[in-house]
Amino acid sequence: MLYKNSYPCSGASMETLFHDLRLTFRQLRKSPGFTLTAVLMLAFGIGATTAIFSIVDGVILRPLPFPQADRLVTLGDQVSSTNWGQQDAGPITGPEVVIYPRDTRSFENLGGYGSMSFELSGIGQPAQINATRMTPSVFSALEIAPLMGRVFTVQEDLQKEQVAVLSYTTWKSRFSGDPHILGSKILLDRKPYIVIGVMPRDFEFPLGHLNGSEIWVPMSLSPEELSPEASTSWYLQMVGRLKPGVSPAQAQSDAELVATQIMRNYPPDSTNFHIKPVVYSLQHITVLHAIPLLRMLFFAVVVVLLIACANLAGLLLVRAIRRQRETAVRLAIGAPALKLLWQTLLESLVLSIAGGLLGIALAALALLIGRSLLPVTIPRVNEITLNWSVVGFALLLALLTGFVCGLAPGFAALRTNVNAVMKEGGRSGSSSSSHGRLRSALVVMEIAVALILLTASGLLLRSFSKMSSVDLGFRPDHVTTAIYSLPQKQYSTQAGIDGFNNRLLQQLRRTPGVQAVGITTTIPTTGNGISSFIADGYVDPRGPDQTAASSSQVIGDYFKAIGTPLLRGRYFTDSDNAQSQLVVIVNHEFAEHYWPHQDPIGKRLRTGTQKMVTPWMTVVGEVADAKLNSPDTDASEQFYQPIAQLEKDAGALAAPTDLSGNGGYVVLRSALPPEQMENTLRATVRSIDAQLPLTQVQSMEQVVSQSEAPRRFNTIIISIFALAAVLLSVLGIYSIISFSVASRVQEMAIRMALGSPRSGIVRLVLASGLKLAAVGCVLGLAGAVAASRLLQSFLFHVSPFDPVVMAVTAIAVLGLAVAASVLPALRAASVDPIQSLRAE
Repeated sequence: MLYKNSYPCSGASMETLFHDLRLTFRQLRKSPGFTLTAVLMLAFGIGATTAIFSIVDGVILRPLPFPQADRLVTLGDQVSSTNWGQQDAGPITGPEVVIYPRDTRSFENLGGYGSMSFELSGIGQPAQINATRMTPSVFSALEIAPLMGRVFTVQEDLQKEQVAVLSYTTWKSRFSGDPHILGSKILLDRKPYIVIGVMPRDFEFPLGHLNGSEIWVPMSLSPEELSPEASTSWYLQMVGRLKPGVSPAQAQSDAELVATQIMRNYPPDSTNFHIKPVVYSLQHITVLHAIPLLRMLFFAVVVVLLIACANLAGLLLVRAIRRQRETAVRLAIGAPALKLLWQTLLESLVLSIAGGLLGIALAALALLIGRSLLPVTIPRVNEITLNWSVVGFALLLALLTGFVCGLAPGFAALRTNVNAVMKEGGRSGSSSSSHGRLRSALVVMEIAVALILLTASGLLLRSFSKMSSVDLGFRPDHVTTAIYSLPQKQYSTQAGIDGFNNRLLQQLRRTPGVQAVGITTTIPTTGNGISSFIADGYVDPRGPDQTAASSSQVIGDYFKAIGTPLLRGRYFTDSDNAQSQLVVIVNHEFAEHYWPHQDPIGKRLRTGTQKMVTPWMTVVGEVADAKLNSPDTDASEQFYQPIAQLEKDAGALAAPTDLSGNGGYVVLRSALPPEQMENTLRATVRSIDAQLPLTQVQSMEQVVSQSEAPRRFNTIIISIFALAAVLLSVLGIYSIISFSVASRVQEMAIRMALGSPRSGIVRLVLASGLKLAAVGCVLGLAGAVAASRLLQSFLFHVSPFDPVVMAVTAIAVLGLAVAASVLPALRAASVDPIQSLRAE
């Protein structure tokens, strides 16, 4: 067959291209095992990369779902003695919701908001729903029009009108998509609200997996929230839209001038507080905590893809070597060298495109199944889709993969020595030393990058193991928890609230199997706010009014119910009421910080600042350090107050309208499994108030497990990718050793004919695989050290250079390399020398 000097690379006709494609498909059909292996390897690599890229695209790369989202910012306070505003948007106070929008000049719109919950009733079973109270200017800043009706106005906010805007999901699920919902009355905390609007399907605010707000109501700040005393109570947030041409830095400078005036107007007992306003892009704040995880995941899938590409390049190289005689014949009869290169690239491209299309399907399936499994630190989950930009990325990746993987075998074909190959006659499949070195280099690279990922997986597993063995400071077994919130309309007095709480505790105590029950404002591993206080005898080196710690208020036998050990003194009792001595319990971290190496029993502290008139509370107990956040966080200073004494504890700061104990967590320890106590808890609450819903009814072990979820997710995902990478690397070792054995059959036969034992042949082949694995391990360990910075923030009490992990992973890879070489070694040892030499 004669070749004319034209090929698609130089603009040949479409007919020639179709001819080459038909030839390529025919050749691939002749090798179904090779074709299937190559396509599946690439499908896995490209599919995993596409799935992770779709998450990166939906969460980070894609603009927020608001018009001109680059102008949306948050405004918050960095408060002295706290870390607020450093790794988050920063909170603000009630008075600042009014002052910042009024006195700054950099914002087109600026508004405040805060998350809350309501009891929704009057439509079937009562339910506790997430809600957001906010000023109308938040809707103006976001520039999203409602699907139906309208949003509330400034006048409705100031006049405290009870109106509500529903989310699309709530309208559909709780109101069956009623087209006549506008103007209807709903009961929120048993107060009538009028529905005035429904937001579009894709509207979400605040943004984030945890903050799925079902309803929005006016902020309607109360007189207490706007009082001078509220100037140092940070619990709200702000979002705004910058004026055209104004940068976040300029807006922050503008806000700093206003903050200076705010601090001048602080009441005399709060003058030691210092605030610094911070302005961040809303996009930055939304994705802040997701970026490290996504960066690590993308690194992991790129490693897997690199290994898949190396395997494909190795398979194509072996295929090219096996077809050397065919290539030599074609070159001998005049085939242009570039024509052969093009056909090799075309074969690689066909495989990669097939793998890419299958990978897209696998990515779609992975997103469908796995989107709900993403950790709560990932925002904008509903926006993670396989859109055209992601599909385009996958196809471009497939083309690039095919092109790169086809280069090595393509150039290997061009370097075919026609005379040498033709002289070999019937023998085929031999390869030059350069080909062997290239194949070995590919396998070494696979092992190295696989070891990096396997080391990362080992470090994360070791971190998770250490976190799981941490002393939590309480016993989560056999504990049931639930959240309740008493509606103010029915429970408007302290006597009514106390009556409900006392009846609830009494009835639960009489329930068979119940060992202890209590109520608290917060439970461990769910986070907590902080309160200012003064510790008697302690002088803060940072200056006055800089001391703050986490505080919890409790009723009943909370400490016995949660299982927090008593280290000194006593727990609270029923006699610790408003008429008795004011008492407080501190944890060990608190006692060691403020009264180091002393017995804290009998020491005193009071809430508020130095100038606030509040009474002293006497420490009557010291308890163990209960983890406030996830188990991998450090112990925090905590103090506990009996709810019955809160009004007295506040001293002159107490207001007649203050209510305490009107919501929180019920904590119940029983001899029975928590699952059996959940219905008992619900029934007891219904017997006291038939309409009151309980939320998050679950075991304490589930609560702890949820706090561990982000680290567990990281560990599982990286381990899966590491396992895939190692398996692909083992496949690479197996393929190259198998091919090496097949191409050295004559050599093996001669060795055995000269007296070499079969065990010597086995050792020779195993040594070849072990040598490749050893070089790959050395390079992989060096790479793991270089990549350690990427893992640093994900590790817990484990060094990124942990020698145990690195040694175990290296030994594991070496062992797998030997295992992958065993079958080729046994095959080599089973060669019949007479038949092999006769065949040659």
